[in-house]
Formats: sequence, C-alpha cells, structure tokens
Amino acid sequence: MSNNQAPDVVMEVPLDTSPALPAGSAPRKAGRQTAAVYRLLPTPLLVGGTILLCAMVGIPLLYIVFSSMNSDVEVARGAFFPTEFTLANYTKIWSTLPLGNGLINSVMIAGAVAVVSSLLGIITAYVLVRFEFVGRLSILRGLIGLQSVPGGLLLLPVFVLFASAGNYLGVTVIGTYWGLFLAYLTFALPFSIWVMVTYLRGLPKELEEAARIDGASSLGVLFRIIFPLSWPGLVVAGVFSFLLGWNDVMFASVLTRPNTQTVAVVLQIFGSSAEGGALPLYGQMMAASLVCAAPVVILYLIFQRFLVGGLTAGGVK
Repeated sequence: MSNNQAPDVVMEVPLDTSPALPAGSAPRKAGRQTAAVYRLLPTPLLVGGTILLCAMVGIPLLYIVFSSMNSDVEVARGAFFPTEFTLANYTKIWSTLPLGNGLINSVMIAGAVAVVSSLLGIITAYVLVRFEFVGRLSILRGLIGLQSVPGGLLLLPVFVLFASAGNYLGVTVIGTYWGLFLAYLTFALPFSIWVMVTYLRGLPKELEEAARIDGASSLGVLFRIIFPLSWPGLVVAGVFSFLLGWNDVMFASVLTRPNTQTVAVVLQIFGSSAEGGALPLYGQMMAASLVCAAPVVILYLIFQRFLVGGLTAGGVK
C-alpha cells in the first residue's frame, strides 16, 4: 500500500436480536411486567383472602353494633339481629356505671402522656441524632431493649416504688392522676424517642446548616426547623402513647382509686358485675364498649394522613 492511498473504513452495524413483533401489536409497558413479577398470590386467592379477613373483622363488629341496639334479654338468648332497634342502652349506661368520669380521666391522663412523651421524644431524639457523645449508641440500643420488657414484670416494682415514695417522702402517689401518668410515661417515652430518631434521620441536614449560618442556635434550630418538619413523627408518637394510656387495665386497676379510675377499669368492673347478675347486661356492655372506642376511632380518622407518613418515614433511603 502506498502512502497516498486512504485506508479502508470498516463500519459495524448493530444487529437487532430482539424478536419481531406481529403487525399492529405494541410493546408491553414496563409497569405491567413489574406488577406481574411482584404479585405473590393469584387473583382469585388474593380476593378470597381479602374477603375472609374482612369477614373476620366485620362480623364481630356488626354483632357488637346490633347487640348494642338490642335488649339485654335478646342478647342473652344469642340473637344476632335485633327484633326492634332501640337506643335505650346508650342512655342507660350513663346511669348504670360511672362512664362519664372514666372517660374524663382517660382523656386527661392519656392526653397528657401523649403530649409530654412526644415533646420529650423529639428533644431527646434530636440530641441523639445530631450530636456525637460517649454512650450514644448504648442509649439507642437500650431504647430497643426496653421495648422487649413485658409490662407485667414491672407492675410490682412500680407499685412498691410508689408506695415507698408515700411512706418515706410523704408524697401520695398511688391513687393520683400524676402517679398513673408517670407509670404510662415510663413505657411511652422509649417508643416515642425511637420513632422520632427514625424520623429525624430522614430530614436533610442542609436546612439546619442554613439556619446556623443565619445565626440560629441549637434551640432555635430545634423549635424553628425541626418541630415544623416533624409533625408526622410527632403524631405517630402521640397517638400510640395515647393508646397506651387509653387501653391499659393492669396498671390502672392497681394505681387508681374509684374517683381516678380510667374508662378501661370502669368497663372491666362493669363486665365482672354484669356477669354475676340474674340478667347479664350484655346490651349495655356492647353500647359502653362502642362509646369507649369512639374517641380512638375519631383520633385515627383525624390524623390518618400524618400516621401514614410518620410510620413510613425512614423506610426508604
């Protein structure tokens, strides 16, 4: 080959190895293929399982609703549908048992636990997430360990501790509102702290750095940046702390007096006394149960949007 001769140019043409599609057909969407890959159960089995689960939850709930609008005699006979719908049970329960006092006590104690545990939880979580110090990991691991301790094991130690405080310090704890509040706060605070730790880890640090550049202190960052952005986590911690105080029977039955009893204890005493009577007041028991469950259902409906966002926070990085 002479120096003036141009070299041969070899062009590589990519070959299309994909299978040919029939005329008039369009390629499948990636979303449909992904959905088909990740479907765990066939459609008939999925529909049947959903119907079964809904029936397991809905049938007992319907029985409670129908029984609350039926007479005590018919409910004692085992009737599912009432022969005559009546709301007399909802008016009798307010005079049969101290339901109003129990509701007020539960709202006061559980509401105070929810607010205080949420506030202390976000402050403690902010320190654990944003600051490095000795023992930080040990505290985080201890919070998880405290969740595995059954509450029944702590009933006797808590009772002895509160009774000793009354004997040695001259401070009455058992039978008071704040005594039960301290007992519930002991269990609600570790959970609230861990929820807020998980939530704060997902917040961008750039917002805090920008606030510090503008001259904000640590407290200023906490109250002006962290608090407004942490409402979903605060709602989750507050709602679950509220449920802890609302549903508890064990501690409330030991640490309260008749004038400080919560609604859960009132229902327990009413159920025990109604069982021993000549005619069990099953209709009134069902009506009282629905009235006591109504505040929790309303609470979930109000904060449903925040609950979904707070529970899923930190799940995707």
